[in-house]
Amino acid sequence: MGRRRAPELYRAPFPLYALQVDPSAGLLIAAGGGGAAKTGIKNAVHFLQLEQINGRLSASLLHSHDTETRATMNLALAGNILAAGQDAHCQLLRFQIHQQKSINKAGKAGSKEQGPRQRKGAAPAEKSGAETHQEEIEFSVENLQAVQTDFSPDPLQKVVCFNHDSTLLATGGTDGYVRVWKVPTLEKVLEFKAHEGEIEDLALGPDGKLVTVGWDLKASVWQKDQLVTQLHWQENGPTFSNTPYRYQACRFGQVPDQPAGLRLFTVQIPHKRLRQPPPCYLTAWDGSTFLPLRTKSCGHEVISCLSVSESGTFLGLGTVTGSVAIYIAFSLQRLYYVKEAHGIVVTDVAFLPEKGRGPELLGSQETALFSVAVDSRCQLHLLPSRRSVPIWLLLLLCVGLIVMTILLLQRAFPAFL
Repeated sequence: MGRRRAPELYRAPFPLYALQVDPSAGLLIAAGGGGAAKTGIKNAVHFLQLEQINGRLSASLLHSHDTETRATMNLALAGNILAAGQDAHCQLLRFQIHQQKSINKAGKAGSKEQGPRQRKGAAPAEKSGAETHQEEIEFSVENLQAVQTDFSPDPLQKVVCFNHDSTLLATGGTDGYVRVWKVPTLEKVLEFKAHEGEIEDLALGPDGKLVTVGWDLKASVWQKDQLVTQLHWQENGPTFSNTPYRYQACRFGQVPDQPAGLRLFTVQIPHKRLRQPPPCYLTAWDGSTFLPLRTKSCGHEVISCLSVSESGTFLGLGTVTGSVAIYIAFSLQRLYYVKEAHGIVVTDVAFLPEKGRGPELLGSQETALFSVAVDSRCQLHLLPSRRSVPIWLLLLLCVGLIVMTILLLQRAFPAFL
Protein backbone atom coordinates (compact mmCIF):
# COMPACT_ATOMS: atom_id res chain seq x y z
CA MET A 1 0.00 0.00 0.00
CA GLY A 2 1.17 3.55 -0.75
CA ARG A 3 1.50 6.33 1.75
CA ARG A 4 -1.78 7.87 2.89
CA ARG A 5 -2.35 11.26 1.29
CA ALA A 6 -4.62 14.10 2.33
CA PRO A 7 -6.65 15.83 -0.39
CA GLU A 8 -5.62 19.36 -1.29
CA LEU A 9 -8.53 21.68 -0.61
CA TYR A 10 -7.02 24.96 -1.80
CA ARG A 11 -3.72 26.45 -2.97
CA ALA A 12 -2.97 30.12 -2.32
CA PRO A 13 -0.48 32.29 -4.25
CA PHE A 14 1.48 32.94 -1.04
CA PRO A 15 2.67 31.04 2.07
CA LEU A 16 -0.12 30.32 4.55
CA TYR A 17 0.38 30.88 8.27
CA ALA A 18 -3.03 31.16 9.96
CA LEU A 19 -6.44 29.53 9.71
CA GLN A 20 -9.93 30.05 11.12
CA VAL A 21 -13.37 28.55 10.37
CA ASP A 22 -16.64 30.50 10.54
CA PRO A 23 -19.38 27.89 11.05
CA SER A 24 -22.35 30.23 10.60
CA ALA A 25 -21.48 31.17 7.03
CA GLY A 26 -19.45 28.07 6.19
CA LEU A 27 -16.27 30.08 5.60
CA LEU A 28 -12.68 28.93 5.75
CA ILE A 29 -10.36 31.88 6.38
CA ALA A 30 -6.70 31.43 5.45
CA ALA A 31 -4.06 34.14 5.73
CA GLY A 32 -0.37 34.70 5.10
CA GLY A 33 1.96 36.32 2.61
CA GLY A 34 5.52 37.12 1.72
CA GLY A 35 5.93 39.99 4.20
CA ALA A 36 7.53 43.37 3.52
CA ALA A 37 10.27 42.00 1.25
CA LYS A 38 9.81 43.05 -2.36
CA THR A 39 9.66 39.52 -3.75
CA GLY A 40 6.41 39.90 -5.64
CA ILE A 41 4.61 37.59 -3.20
CA LYS A 42 1.45 39.30 -2.02
CA ASN A 43 0.01 39.50 1.50
CA ALA A 44 -3.67 38.72 1.92
CA VAL A 45 -6.50 37.11 3.85
CA HIS A 46 -8.52 34.69 1.71
CA PHE A 47 -12.15 33.93 2.49
CA LEU A 48 -13.14 30.53 1.08
CA GLN A 49 -16.69 29.25 0.70
CA LEU A 50 -17.05 25.66 1.95
CA GLU A 51 -19.58 23.53 0.09
CA GLN A 52 -20.61 19.91 -0.29
CA ILE A 53 -20.45 19.02 -3.99
CA ASN A 54 -21.29 15.47 -5.03
CA GLY A 55 -20.67 14.24 -1.50
CA ARG A 56 -17.24 15.88 -1.21
CA LEU A 57 -16.20 18.93 0.77
CA SER A 58 -14.76 21.64 -1.48
CA ALA A 59 -13.59 25.23 -1.10
CA SER A 60 -13.71 28.11 -3.57
CA LEU A 61 -12.30 31.61 -3.23
CA LEU A 62 -15.04 34.05 -2.29
CA HIS A 63 -12.98 37.15 -1.49
CA SER A 64 -9.33 38.22 -1.18
CA HIS A 65 -8.48 41.00 1.24
CA ASP A 66 -5.14 42.69 0.53
CA THR A 67 -3.07 43.39 3.66
CA GLU A 68 -0.51 45.47 1.74
CA THR A 69 3.04 45.03 3.11
CA ARG A 70 2.14 42.96 6.19
CA ALA A 71 1.75 39.19 6.23
CA THR A 72 -0.82 37.83 8.69
CA MET A 73 0.93 35.36 11.00
CA ASN A 74 -1.88 34.54 13.47
CA LEU A 75 -5.66 34.88 13.57
CA ALA A 76 -8.51 34.81 16.08
CA LEU A 77 -12.22 34.87 15.19
CA ALA A 78 -15.22 36.21 17.13
CA GLY A 79 -18.43 36.30 15.11
CA ASN A 80 -17.62 38.40 12.06
CA ILE A 81 -14.60 40.09 13.67
CA LEU A 82 -11.09 38.90 12.87
CA ALA A 83 -8.03 39.77 14.94
CA ALA A 84 -4.99 39.48 12.68
CA GLY A 85 -1.41 39.50 13.93
CA GLN A 86 0.67 41.40 11.38
CA ASP A 87 4.31 42.00 12.35
CA ALA A 88 4.20 43.86 15.69
CA HIS A 89 0.57 44.94 15.27
CA CYS A 90 -2.93 43.56 15.77
CA GLN A 91 -5.41 44.57 13.07
CA LEU A 92 -9.15 44.11 13.57
CA LEU A 93 -11.20 43.26 10.47
CA ARG A 94 -14.95 43.07 10.08
CA PHE A 95 -16.38 40.99 7.24
CA GLN A 96 -19.97 40.92 6.02
CA ILE A 97 -21.85 38.75 3.55
CA HIS A 98 -24.95 39.99 1.75
CA GLN A 99 -27.05 37.63 -0.35
CA GLN A 100 -29.42 39.17 -2.86
CA LYS A 101 -31.78 37.60 -5.35
CA SER A 102 -31.72 39.00 -8.85
CA ILE A 103 -33.94 38.36 -11.87
CA ASN A 104 -32.24 38.21 -15.23
CA LYS A 105 -33.56 37.74 -18.73
CA ALA A 106 -32.18 34.71 -20.55
CA GLY A 107 -31.78 36.80 -23.66
CA LYS A 108 -29.04 38.80 -21.88
CA ALA A 109 -26.97 35.74 -21.14
CA GLY A 110 -24.38 36.80 -23.70
CA SER A 111 -23.59 40.02 -21.87
CA LYS A 112 -19.95 40.34 -20.88
CA GLU A 113 -20.72 42.21 -17.68
CA GLN A 114 -19.85 40.31 -14.54
CA GLY A 115 -21.50 41.00 -11.21
CA PRO A 116 -20.79 39.58 -7.76
CA ARG A 117 -20.00 35.91 -7.34
CA GLN A 118 -22.96 33.65 -8.14
CA ARG A 119 -23.64 30.52 -6.15
CA LYS A 120 -23.29 27.27 -7.99
CA GLY A 121 -26.42 25.45 -8.99
CA ALA A 122 -28.34 28.34 -10.51
CA ALA A 123 -30.72 26.90 -13.09
CA PRO A 124 -30.13 28.07 -16.67
CA ALA A 125 -32.97 29.43 -18.78
CA GLU A 126 -34.60 26.88 -21.08
CA LYS A 127 -35.86 29.31 -23.67
CA SER A 128 -35.31 32.83 -24.86
CA GLY A 129 -37.03 35.48 -22.77
CA ALA A 130 -37.38 33.26 -19.71
CA GLU A 131 -36.51 34.71 -16.31
CA THR A 132 -33.82 33.18 -14.12
CA HIS A 133 -33.57 33.70 -10.37
CA GLN A 134 -30.00 33.78 -9.10
CA GLU A 135 -28.40 34.42 -5.72
CA GLU A 136 -25.71 37.07 -5.74
CA ILE A 137 -23.18 37.23 -2.92
CA GLU A 138 -21.65 40.55 -1.97
CA PHE A 139 -18.67 40.25 0.36
CA SER A 140 -17.05 43.19 2.12
CA VAL A 141 -14.13 43.50 4.54
CA GLU A 142 -13.58 46.60 6.65
CA ASN A 143 -10.40 47.56 8.48
CA LEU A 144 -11.24 48.56 12.03
CA GLN A 145 -8.73 49.51 14.71
CA ALA A 146 -5.06 48.54 14.74
CA VAL A 147 -2.56 48.74 17.57
CA GLN A 148 1.06 47.82 18.21
CA THR A 149 1.16 44.85 20.59
CA ASP A 150 4.87 44.01 20.85
CA PHE A 151 7.83 46.27 21.63
CA SER A 152 10.94 44.11 21.58
CA PRO A 153 13.96 45.13 19.44
CA ASP A 154 12.70 42.74 16.76
CA PRO A 155 8.95 43.03 17.51
CA LEU A 156 6.50 40.32 16.47
CA GLN A 157 3.04 39.40 17.72
CA LYS A 158 3.05 35.59 17.97
CA VAL A 159 -0.44 34.83 19.30
CA VAL A 160 -3.87 36.42 19.74
CA CYS A 161 -7.11 35.10 21.20
CA PHE A 162 -10.55 36.38 22.28
CA ASN A 163 -12.16 35.78 25.66
CA HIS A 164 -15.38 33.75 25.97
CA ASP A 165 -17.77 36.65 25.26
CA SER A 166 -15.54 38.39 22.68
CA THR A 167 -15.32 41.64 24.67
CA LEU A 168 -11.56 41.33 25.20
CA LEU A 169 -8.61 39.94 23.31
CA ALA A 170 -5.17 38.99 24.59
CA THR A 171 -1.89 39.20 22.67
CA GLY A 172 1.59 37.89 23.28
CA GLY A 173 4.85 38.22 21.42
CA THR A 174 8.61 38.28 21.49
CA ASP A 175 8.93 40.79 24.35
CA GLY A 176 7.34 38.37 26.86
CA TYR A 177 4.46 40.69 27.78
CA VAL A 178 0.77 39.82 27.81
CA ARG A 179 -1.47 42.69 26.79
CA VAL A 180 -5.26 42.65 27.02
CA TRP A 181 -7.39 44.93 24.85
CA LYS A 182 -11.04 45.97 24.66
CA VAL A 183 -12.95 44.98 21.52
CA PRO A 184 -13.45 46.76 19.16
CA THR A 185 -11.71 49.94 20.40
CA LEU A 186 -8.41 48.16 21.22
CA GLU A 187 -8.06 50.21 24.38
CA LYS A 188 -5.42 48.54 26.55
CA VAL A 189 -6.82 47.33 29.88
CA LEU A 190 -3.97 45.13 31.17
CA GLU A 191 -0.24 44.66 30.63
CA PHE A 192 2.22 42.48 32.52
CA LYS A 193 5.48 40.57 32.05
CA ALA A 194 4.61 36.88 31.76
CA HIS A 195 7.86 35.29 30.55
CA GLU A 196 11.55 35.95 30.19
CA GLY A 197 11.82 35.74 26.44
CA GLU A 198 9.17 35.01 23.83
CA ILE A 199 5.59 34.00 24.55
CA GLU A 200 4.90 30.99 22.37
CA ASP A 201 1.16 30.58 23.01
CA LEU A 202 -1.66 31.65 25.30
CA ALA A 203 -5.23 30.56 26.01
CA LEU A 204 -8.14 32.30 27.76
CA GLY A 205 -10.54 30.18 29.79
CA PRO A 206 -14.26 30.87 30.32
CA ASP A 207 -13.61 31.83 33.96
CA GLY A 208 -11.16 34.54 32.96
CA LYS A 209 -8.01 32.58 33.75
CA LEU A 210 -5.17 32.96 31.27
CA VAL A 211 -2.57 30.30 30.48
CA THR A 212 0.72 31.33 28.88
CA VAL A 213 3.68 29.27 27.66
CA GLY A 214 7.07 30.67 26.76
CA TRP A 215 10.65 30.04 25.75
CA ASP A 216 11.75 30.18 29.40
CA LEU A 217 10.40 26.58 29.72
CA LYS A 218 7.50 27.76 31.91
CA ALA A 219 3.73 27.45 31.64
CA SER A 220 1.85 29.81 33.92
CA VAL A 221 -1.77 30.33 34.96
CA TRP A 222 -2.86 33.93 35.59
CA GLN A 223 -5.88 35.69 37.03
CA LYS A 224 -5.50 39.09 35.45
CA ASP A 225 -1.85 39.93 36.23
CA GLN A 226 -1.60 37.73 39.33
CA LEU A 227 0.21 34.38 39.04
CA VAL A 228 -2.10 31.57 40.20
CA THR A 229 0.15 28.59 39.60
CA GLN A 230 2.71 27.10 37.26
CA LEU A 231 2.24 23.85 35.39
CA HIS A 232 4.52 20.86 36.02
CA TRP A 233 3.80 18.21 33.44
CA GLN A 234 6.53 15.79 34.58
CA GLU A 235 5.12 15.32 38.10
CA ASN A 236 3.29 12.15 37.05
CA GLY A 237 5.04 11.59 33.74
CA PRO A 238 8.42 10.81 32.22
CA THR A 239 11.59 12.52 33.40
CA PHE A 240 14.64 13.37 31.31
CA SER A 241 17.47 14.77 33.37
CA ASN A 242 19.58 15.75 30.36
CA THR A 243 16.81 16.90 28.02
CA PRO A 244 15.06 20.19 28.84
CA TYR A 245 11.54 20.50 27.47
CA ARG A 246 9.48 23.58 26.78
CA TYR A 247 5.77 24.09 26.25
CA GLN A 248 4.94 24.69 22.59
CA ALA A 249 1.14 25.16 22.66
CA CYS A 250 -1.84 25.36 25.02
CA ARG A 251 -5.58 25.15 24.38
CA PHE A 252 -8.70 24.91 26.52
CA GLY A 253 -11.37 22.40 25.54
CA GLN A 254 -14.76 21.27 26.75
CA VAL A 255 -15.34 17.88 28.34
CA PRO A 256 -17.78 15.95 26.11
CA ASP A 257 -21.18 15.38 27.78
CA GLN A 258 -20.15 17.59 30.73
CA PRO A 259 -21.35 21.16 30.07
CA ALA A 260 -19.46 22.55 33.06
CA GLY A 261 -16.34 20.47 32.49
CA LEU A 262 -13.11 22.02 31.23
CA ARG A 263 -9.76 20.60 30.17
CA LEU A 264 -6.47 22.22 29.28
CA PHE A 265 -4.22 20.57 26.71
CA THR A 266 -0.53 21.33 26.27
CA VAL A 267 2.24 20.14 23.97
CA GLN A 268 5.81 19.71 25.24
CA ILE A 269 8.76 19.57 22.83
CA PRO A 270 12.54 19.29 23.36
CA HIS A 271 14.01 22.74 23.87
CA LYS A 272 17.07 21.88 21.80
CA ARG A 273 17.34 19.96 18.55
CA LEU A 274 19.30 16.73 19.02
CA ARG A 275 20.73 14.27 16.52
CA GLN A 276 18.49 11.58 18.01
CA PRO A 277 15.40 13.58 18.94
CA PRO A 278 13.50 12.50 22.06
CA PRO A 279 9.71 12.21 21.85
CA CYS A 280 7.24 15.07 22.16
CA TYR A 281 4.39 14.82 24.64
CA LEU A 282 0.70 15.67 24.96
CA THR A 283 -0.72 16.43 28.40
CA ALA A 284 -4.34 16.80 29.51
CA TRP A 285 -4.94 18.91 32.62
CA ASP A 286 -7.91 19.48 34.91
CA GLY A 287 -9.26 22.88 33.88
CA SER A 288 -10.00 24.02 37.43
CA THR A 289 -7.15 22.58 39.54
CA PHE A 290 -4.55 22.56 36.73
CA LEU A 291 -3.26 19.18 37.84
CA PRO A 292 -2.02 16.81 35.12
CA LEU A 293 -4.49 14.04 34.29
CA ARG A 294 -2.72 12.16 31.52
CA THR A 295 0.50 12.46 29.52
CA LYS A 296 1.36 10.48 26.41
CA SER A 297 4.07 10.53 23.79
CA CYS A 298 3.02 11.85 20.38
CA GLY A 299 6.07 10.71 18.42
CA HIS A 300 9.52 12.04 17.62
CA GLU A 301 8.44 14.68 15.09
CA VAL A 302 8.53 18.14 16.66
CA ILE A 303 5.00 19.52 17.12
CA SER A 304 4.38 22.96 15.63
CA CYS A 305 0.67 23.62 16.33
CA LEU A 306 -2.34 22.33 18.28
CA SER A 307 -6.11 22.61 17.89
CA VAL A 308 -9.07 21.30 19.93
CA SER A 309 -12.42 20.48 18.34
CA GLU A 310 -15.43 22.50 19.42
CA SER A 311 -16.93 19.64 21.46
CA GLY A 312 -13.57 18.81 23.05
CA THR A 313 -13.60 15.32 21.52
CA PHE A 314 -10.55 15.56 19.25
CA LEU A 315 -7.10 17.13 19.18
CA GLY A 316 -5.36 18.13 15.95
CA LEU A 317 -1.56 18.34 15.67
CA GLY A 318 0.81 19.63 13.00
CA THR A 319 4.56 19.06 12.92
CA VAL A 320 7.62 20.92 11.63
CA THR A 321 8.16 18.13 9.09
CA GLY A 322 4.67 18.60 7.61
CA SER A 323 2.82 15.69 9.23
CA VAL A 324 -0.75 15.96 10.55
CA ALA A 325 -2.46 13.84 13.21
CA ILE A 326 -5.81 13.59 15.02
CA TYR A 327 -6.06 12.29 18.60
CA ILE A 328 -8.90 11.43 20.97
CA ALA A 329 -8.85 14.09 23.67
CA PHE A 330 -9.97 11.76 26.47
CA SER A 331 -7.37 9.00 26.05
CA LEU A 332 -4.77 10.88 23.94
CA GLN A 333 -4.90 7.94 21.50
CA ARG A 334 -3.97 8.66 17.89
CA LEU A 335 -6.73 7.98 15.36
CA TYR A 336 -5.37 9.54 12.18
CA TYR A 337 -1.91 10.30 10.84
CA VAL A 338 -0.49 11.49 7.51
CA LYS A 339 3.28 11.59 7.38
CA GLU A 340 4.70 14.69 5.68
CA ALA A 341 1.31 15.73 4.35
CA HIS A 342 2.80 19.11 3.50
CA GLY A 343 6.50 18.30 3.37
CA ILE A 344 7.29 21.51 5.25
CA VAL A 345 6.32 23.02 8.61
CA VAL A 346 2.57 22.99 9.34
CA THR A 347 1.78 26.51 10.54
CA ASP A 348 -1.83 26.06 11.73
CA VAL A 349 -4.62 23.50 12.05
CA ALA A 350 -8.34 24.02 12.71
CA PHE A 351 -11.36 21.73 13.06
CA LEU A 352 -14.66 22.21 11.28
CA PRO A 353 -17.01 23.26 14.13
CA GLU A 354 -19.98 21.07 15.04
CA LYS A 355 -22.44 23.98 15.11
CA GLY A 356 -23.85 26.22 12.36
CA ARG A 357 -23.30 24.68 8.94
CA GLY A 358 -20.76 22.26 10.37
CA PRO A 359 -22.96 19.11 10.38
CA GLU A 360 -24.20 19.86 6.86
CA LEU A 361 -20.66 20.26 5.54
CA LEU A 362 -19.33 17.30 7.51
CA GLY A 363 -21.74 14.82 5.94
CA SER A 364 -21.07 11.25 7.07
CA GLN A 365 -17.61 12.02 8.49
CA GLU A 366 -16.99 12.16 12.23
CA THR A 367 -14.73 15.20 12.06
CA ALA A 368 -12.76 17.30 9.58
CA LEU A 369 -9.42 19.00 10.22
CA PHE A 370 -7.91 21.68 7.99
CA SER A 371 -4.16 22.28 7.84
CA VAL A 372 -2.06 25.02 6.23
CA ALA A 373 1.67 25.33 5.71
CA VAL A 374 4.40 27.44 4.19
CA ASP A 375 3.91 25.43 0.97
CA SER A 376 0.78 27.61 0.31
CA ARG A 377 -1.55 24.61 0.50
CA CYS A 378 -4.64 24.02 2.60
CA GLN A 379 -5.34 20.33 3.08
CA LEU A 380 -8.39 18.46 4.31
CA HIS A 381 -8.17 15.60 6.79
CA LEU A 382 -11.34 13.55 7.25
CA LEU A 383 -11.97 11.06 10.03
CA PRO A 384 -14.65 8.54 9.02
CA SER A 385 -17.35 7.76 11.54
CA ARG A 386 -16.29 4.97 13.84
CA ARG A 387 -18.81 2.15 13.95
CA SER A 388 -19.95 1.25 17.45
CA VAL A 389 -22.22 -1.50 18.72
CA PRO A 390 -25.24 -0.27 20.74
CA ILE A 391 -25.26 -1.27 24.41
CA TRP A 392 -28.70 -2.88 24.09
CA LEU A 393 -27.37 -5.17 21.37
CA LEU A 394 -24.41 -6.20 23.53
CA LEU A 395 -26.77 -7.02 26.42
CA LEU A 396 -29.01 -9.01 24.08
CA LEU A 397 -26.01 -10.98 22.80
CA CYS A 398 -24.89 -11.71 26.36
CA VAL A 399 -28.34 -12.96 27.35
CA GLY A 400 -28.51 -15.11 24.20
CA LEU A 401 -25.07 -16.57 24.91
CA ILE A 402 -26.09 -17.49 28.47
CA VAL A 403 -29.32 -19.15 27.24
CA MET A 404 -27.44 -21.14 24.56
CA THR A 405 -24.84 -22.27 27.13
CA ILE A 406 -27.58 -23.50 29.47
CA LEU A 407 -29.34 -25.37 26.64
CA LEU A 408 -26.11 -27.05 25.52
CA LEU A 409 -25.24 -28.09 29.07
CA GLN A 410 -28.76 -29.48 29.57
CA ARG A 411 -28.49 -31.48 26.36
CA ALA A 412 -25.06 -32.87 27.25
CA PHE A 413 -25.97 -33.48 30.89
CA PRO A 414 -29.75 -34.17 31.19
CA ALA A 415 -29.55 -33.93 34.98
CA PHE A 416 -27.93 -30.48 34.81
CA LEU A 417 -31.21 -28.75 35.72
